Amino acid sequence: MNLAADLANQRPATPEELAGRCRAAGLVLEHPVTPQDLDRVHAVLEAWEEVVDATDEHERADLVNRMLAESAAYPRLTDHARNGWHLHYRDDRQPLGSVLFALISVGTALHLVGRGMHRLRRCAVTECTTIFADTSRTGRQRYCSQRCANRDAVRRHRASRAVNRPPAPTLR
Repeated sequence: MNLAADLANQRPATPEELAGRCRAAGLVLEHPVTPQDLDRVHAVLEAWEEVVDATDEHERADLVNRMLAESAAYPRLTDHARNGWHLHYRDDRQPLGSVLFALISVGTALHLVGRGMHRLRRCAVTECTTIFADTSRTGRQRYCSQRCANRDAVRRHRASRAVNRPPAPTLR
């Protein structure tokens, strides 16, 4: 989920940037990243943002189900790096764009089912469009960062003081 949010919040501009950010997230890249992979990832992120922005949990589920069906993600055991067995949700011969489509689809489904259908959203600060996956213990995270939370708290405090302040005396 964090890789999807990272890529959606700041779209990679080149195949090299996409490869670097995937490696930084711990993805093992088995093939060179191509411009077609970059195009595919951008299309996947467009579809994923529809999931993020869905206002109803049934709509959100329908959109995730469409992504899952299109990605044809299926689990399989692998030990490709001889680091221990783990699950992959794709065939090893798929290009990175298809791999990310499967990972984002399955990861989103697992996150929403495991944590709650409401735990994928944009920051509550109106002018911030940052996407985040709520992994908080309580499931009530509203802001993408502490900075946005503080900014909104200051704004609310100033607004309440302006409403509760008596009118300024007029000088005659």
